[in-house]
Amino acid sequence: MIFAEGVSVQFFFNRHLRVVTPGQARLRGVGITTWGLRDVTFSIERGVGTALIGASGSGKTTLLRVLAGVYAPDRGRIEIGGRVASLLAVDAGLLALLTGRENALLLGVLGGLSRRAAARALPSVKARSGLGDAFERPVLTYSQGMKARLGLAVAEEANPEILVLDEVHEALDHEFRHFLQERAQAIIDRGGVVVAAGHDHPMLATLCSRALWLEEGSLREHGLFEDVQPRYLDAVRSSS
Repeated sequence: MIFAEGVSVQFFFNRHLRVVTPGQARLRGVGITTWGLRDVTFSIERGVGTALIGASGSGKTTLLRVLAGVYAPDRGRIEIGGRVASLLAVDAGLLALLTGRENALLLGVLGGLSRRAAARALPSVKARSGLGDAFERPVLTYSQGMKARLGLAVAEEANPEILVLDEVHEALDHEFRHFLQERAQAIIDRGGVVVAAGHDHPMLATLCSRALWLEEGSLREHGLFEDVQPRYLDAVRSSS
C-alpha cells in the first residue's frame, strides 16, 4: 500500500544549473528554486500495478525517487507499506570496471544485505539475470539491456513487496521484457505493488491497470489506465 498526501519536492539550482541539496542552497544563500512535485495526493492499494505517464519533466522520476526513498518530501507526507526494490536507471550503482559478479555483490550490500548474504545470493543473481559467462566480465562491455538485467536481478533478491521502475524496462530485450512482466505480475498477484514510468505505453499496459497522469509536477488525473491514457494522448495531440 502507498499513500501520498500533499507531497511536494523542491529543487535548488546554482547559477550553473547544478542541483544541490536544500541545506546547501540555504547555507550558500544563492540559486533559484523550482518545484519538482507540488501537492501530489494519491493512494495505491495492494495488488495493483500503476503507471506514471506524462511528458518529460512532468515529475515522474521525482515521484519514483520519493517512493524509493531517494528523496524526502519537502511538504506533505507519504506512507509506504512493504519492502521496496527500485531500478531507477539502467546504470544505477554500476561501476564500469567491475565485473557483473563484483557489481552484484556491491549492489546487494548497498541494498541492505550483509556481505555474506550478498555473496550467497550471487549464484541466484547470475541465473536470474541470464548473463551467463558475461557475469564474469566488466560491466563496461555490457549493453544497456544487460545492465538492466543485472540491476533487476539484484533488486529481486530482496523479495520486494513494492517494485519501482523508471523507464529501464524500455531498454530490455524481448526475452527479459517477458521475464519482467512475469515477475511484476507475480508481485501484484501476491498483494504487492508495481509502479512504473515510461513512454512505452503498450508495455506499461501489460504491467499496470491504473495510471497517474503528471503534468508540470502536479497530478492531473488518477484512474484506470484504459481511461487515463487515452485522455493523456488526446491532450498531447491537441497541444502539438
